[in-house]
Amino acid sequence: MSIEVKNLTYIYNPGMPGETRALDGVSFEVHDGEILGIIGHTGSGKSTLLQHLNGLLRPTSGQVFVDGQCITDGKVRLVDIRRKVGLVFQYPEYQLFEETVAKDVAFGPRNTGLEESKIENRVRAALSLVGLDYDEIGESSPFELSGGQKRRVAIAGVLAMRPSVLILDEPTAGLDPAAHREILSMIRTIHESMGIIIIFVSHNMGDIASLSDRVIVMDKAKIAMSGTPQEVFSHDKQLAAMGLDVPPVRSIMMQIAAEIPSIQSNALTTQEAAEDIRRAIPGFEQ
Repeated sequence: MSIEVKNLTYIYNPGMPGETRALDGVSFEVHDGEILGIIGHTGSGKSTLLQHLNGLLRPTSGQVFVDGQCITDGKVRLVDIRRKVGLVFQYPEYQLFEETVAKDVAFGPRNTGLEESKIENRVRAALSLVGLDYDEIGESSPFELSGGQKRRVAIAGVLAMRPSVLILDEPTAGLDPAAHREILSMIRTIHESMGIIIIFVSHNMGDIASLSDRVIVMDKAKIAMSGTPQEVFSHDKQLAAMGLDVPPVRSIMMQIAAEIPSIQSNALTTQEAAEDIRRAIPGFEQ
């Protein structure tokens, strides 16, 4: 499975006074099993880009290929593409509507005509992947759950379709620290268990650094930068000029290095920072 985007351009309200170029010649590829993080200031084109990847938006120009198949030429059944490419919007819990958790997660598979026994298996598997127990909450109302649990149920509904690509728009937005950690752990579990492509947008640079294999930086409707988290976040001045921060650990280690020159570090996570400090300070013990 792969996704290839070629010279993608999208214009809102073309020919109107409010005409806006949301994407401008965007090109990139995502390969099987990769986790791609996308960052950028508000209005840079991130969410518009996501909505092209499963055909929710048709580009003004350019192409999107999913597993070698062009989904932007009007010749494919987009319903089939959306089974392969699952998109989870920001605050997906607002889209829960069924009377029980099990029915909500089963909604997609049931609409495909799948047998009831297979639907239940999918629902159980999807809930397990997001860290929820079918026997405990399957018959509960989704509206009685915590915010973090509601979000996981909404994501389970997408996973029950068995997608090859999972796209998440701000998956940790608005959650308390505990629920935030649970969602990050859930994303890692999904990736390890299913081995699928995961593409996610986040304003939390720590999340981007800890989860991503590769990072794309959007600015003014274009890709301004692309590379590994280490490569992208080494350009702190360029990111600042685009209104973006580096991960908190990177920022702290830069401040430490300014005061203690012997401690030089490009760490992005606390574990990396601890290892750099141990190496820099003889006799330092964890």
